[in-house]
Amino acid sequence: MRHRYDTRGIVLARSPLGEANALVTLLTPELGLVRARAQSVRTSGAKLAAALTTLTESSVILVRGKEGWRLAGAVPEEQWFMRIPSKDGRERSARVGGLILRLVAGEAPEPELFDVMRGYLEALATAPEALHEAAEVLAVLRILKTLGLDTGDVSREISAFAPESLSHVVQDQAAYVARINAGISASGL
Repeated sequence: MRHRYDTRGIVLARSPLGEANALVTLLTPELGLVRARAQSVRTSGAKLAAALTTLTESSVILVRGKEGWRLAGAVPEEQWFMRIPSKDGRERSARVGGLILRLVAGEAPEPELFDVMRGYLEALATAPEALHEAAEVLAVLRILKTLGLDTGDVSREISAFAPESLSHVVQDQAAYVARINAGISASGL
């Protein structure tokens, strides 16, 4: 009997797999970055389709099989794509998600990464648009810090994107961007 894992996950990417299936990449707190096969999710009226759209946070049931992970169930909890009001904000969230996909090699429990991404999406949904760039800079720096690619100090709680933290980033943005560039260079990507 296969073990079932119940967890939360943010869908970072989804690609076609065969005629009706999809390969879904989830960022989870317990398992890290997971690529799972979702069967028949691309058919008309698929029950899991809404829970597996990009930038949706869902409660998922994952099963580990011989050929990798399979999604056995999913219930949408938060549809971030719909909550982020601007096209610019959605593009920013896609860039940060893409960075995670490039930097994280695979499954490793990284609850901080999940918290950073969730906090960042919440900031894009609630903060004024003038602070979105600062939120992106802070999110990227916190991701690099979590992955050990930045040795500097990052403001307080890893998942908090409070207006005070964002205004501090606006004031010292050049220094933050220099640290990000150094971290990305250190990653070798």
